[in-house]
Amino acid sequence: MKETMTRRIRVYGIVQGVGFRPTVSRHAMKNGISGSVCNKGPYVEIFAQGIEAQIEGFLDDLQNHPPRRAVILKMNVEPEEQPVTFNSFEIIESEKTKGEIFVSPDIAICEECQEEMFDPGNRRYLHPFINCTCCGPRLTILDALPYDRERTSMKEFPMCPECAKEYHDPDTRRYDAQPVCCNECGPEVYLIGRTERGRDAITYTRKTIAAGGIVAIKGIGGFHLCCDATNESAVHRLRELKRRPAKPFAVMARNMEVVRRECEVTKIQEQVLTGHQKPILLLERKENARMASSVAPDNPKIGVMLPYAPVQLLIFQYDDGIQMPDCLVMTSGNTSGAPICRDDEEASAELAYLCDCMLSHDRKIRIRADDSVMDYYNGEPYMIRRSRGYAPLPFMVSDPWKGQVLAVGGELKNTFCIGVDGRFYPSPYVGDLEDLRTVKALKETITRLETLLEVEPSVVVCDLHPRYNSTAIAEELGLPVMKVQHHYAHILSCMAENDCAEPVIGVSFDGTGYGTDGTVWGGEILAADYDGFARLGSIEPFLQIGGDISAKEGWRIAVSLIYGYTGAREEAQQIAQRLGLCSEAEAKVLLTMAERRINAITSTSAGRLFDGVSAILGIRRSSTFEGEASTTLEFAAEAYEKRAGSEEAWKRFIDEEEILPFKENQADRMILNTGELVHKIVHARLGGEDTKWLAYRFHAELARQIVAACIQIREENGRRKVALSGGVFQNQLLLRLTDEYLKREGFEVLKHSMIPPNDGGIALGQAAYAMHKINGNQDDLS
Repeated sequence: MKETMTRRIRVYGIVQGVGFRPTVSRHAMKNGISGSVCNKGPYVEIFAQGIEAQIEGFLDDLQNHPPRRAVILKMNVEPEEQPVTFNSFEIIESEKTKGEIFVSPDIAICEECQEEMFDPGNRRYLHPFINCTCCGPRLTILDALPYDRERTSMKEFPMCPECAKEYHDPDTRRYDAQPVCCNECGPEVYLIGRTERGRDAITYTRKTIAAGGIVAIKGIGGFHLCCDATNESAVHRLRELKRRPAKPFAVMARNMEVVRRECEVTKIQEQVLTGHQKPILLLERKENARMASSVAPDNPKIGVMLPYAPVQLLIFQYDDGIQMPDCLVMTSGNTSGAPICRDDEEASAELAYLCDCMLSHDRKIRIRADDSVMDYYNGEPYMIRRSRGYAPLPFMVSDPWKGQVLAVGGELKNTFCIGVDGRFYPSPYVGDLEDLRTVKALKETITRLETLLEVEPSVVVCDLHPRYNSTAIAEELGLPVMKVQHHYAHILSCMAENDCAEPVIGVSFDGTGYGTDGTVWGGEILAADYDGFARLGSIEPFLQIGGDISAKEGWRIAVSLIYGYTGAREEAQQIAQRLGLCSEAEAKVLLTMAERRINAITSTSAGRLFDGVSAILGIRRSSTFEGEASTTLEFAAEAYEKRAGSEEAWKRFIDEEEILPFKENQADRMILNTGELVHKIVHARLGGEDTKWLAYRFHAELARQIVAACIQIREENGRRKVALSGGVFQNQLLLRLTDEYLKREGFEVLKHSMIPPNDGGIALGQAAYAMHKINGNQDDLS
């Protein structure tokens, strides 16, 4: 007789809320295993009893056939020395245990639930909250771990007998599915401020959209504002109401057939669009697209996603006979600068005047989760906003760090990050902290995520800027505070995402950040590692005149740049007039401010440099949203490259352009010759050269100067790894030209993928820095 053995198995990863225990039970039954499975919170604990072949078969099934939405990061298998005898295999009550915690993000509706929802013979026909073990809300309804119904906002909805039967039956798809419900026992949709509920509410919503109206719709992580994306007047009206004249709207397409009709999409991108995260993907719009041009004015790309919540599918398809558009604007339900609304009170206060009706429901949202936004670079994901579907999945590093830290991130595009040993949990997107409502949302989300992850940080990390609201929040927490320079944090975030502990050359290009010298930084080249950084180079400093308004009015930067290379007021004024940058009176005021240093600060902002060049080329004099002028400059350059061909465009640049030497060192750093680059662009523009070619030439020369700086640094200190970070590297043309040129010169290039290069990613770098420091590493290069 073969010997019976017992194994104690601990499984770590995304094993909460993905049907892991029911799957373990089925594998056990298949292999003849007795024992138990229990959700401990940080991990799932399994006792498996059987003969050796049965145990091996069971372990093989666990490793190779987990639930579709599970992610096994680690599995420990140990012999149980004094086992009890098991007569069957049971799922036992969840227990609370300290340890590694992995919280599942929200999961888009699965194909099986979608089929059931549109099956007239199914008892969940047209159910707005249909879900199973493979799909549905997770993070946004979670109160505490372990993930069980009584610790979610679904505890307010007792299961009916039929749902309870499915929940307890191992042979069903809803075995142990915590949000399980049906039309009889689940949450209900309704219109805020009106009497319509259930079917009537959905029909009224559809009728409003079909007639050209605007509707606020509560989904999984918050509200959206929705209208017909093919209706120019509806989209224009939403823009006017939201005071958003040009910033692109996201679009939700009914299915992949519609996406293919409207946009260029690769097979890899299709897999992401149809997968269980369903982010917004930035796709190139086709020339014959039916979407209104005002969805994304003057933008070759459209942010597209597919329905991920049952109620969104029901907006497209219902049994009420209403003919619906197959593309809907689905933009975040908030007022400018505020966080996404998550409940009726917020929606009534902030969205009522923006829409014709508001479709809500009574399942509470515990944590806001805006839609994730993703671009692609070289066939790989390139995250722009990391939130629903991805947060708070951790990033893991190899360093044997121990401790707990909180990093509160930056001021714009805020996310925070909680570090626990070598695991770093970035939060969902919070928003811009210039708005006090967003500050409140940040505080609430920090408290809730700390509770979920059972964390008590020993230190809080923030930006160096003394007037950021994120800095104020950090200082209010009563913990020791570490401050990390903005551009250094960008580079550390890139290093942490790539699990790199070696010294790098960091190229950190963005809008603005507070420098260690009290000036505005933004186009920086650093020698960086976890111990600290040294500023080895930057773009040429210029005067940023007018305070915050200069970030919106690129013509001010243009005049300042021209004054910077001419050094002569009259000449600068004449050139500004010839370029049509501003009136004579405006030029005089601006140049007087420059001469007298009135509201003028020294800046090396790469973002503002792009804005200034965009104005010089007559592409955008000012911006109505962050990045408008610089992205339009990028689109012009890409249009030239597309017309000429990428190889021919680069060849023309190499053949025609003389290499610009660095400026003489200032403050012990090399200065990229961006002043002379601007001079050449102005001269060529006044000479009547093609603006699209000049836009490309600007990108190519900037990439060449970055690479030249990296080569010089390598000669001096031997560093061969370059990390590219900062919001300017959302510009795919600059990213590609710099990346390819660096690789041709023998560098290894670290880039972002699943963490945004913009300020939405710096919290990871802040947290990694703090974790390194609290583990006894106190050297600092800065």
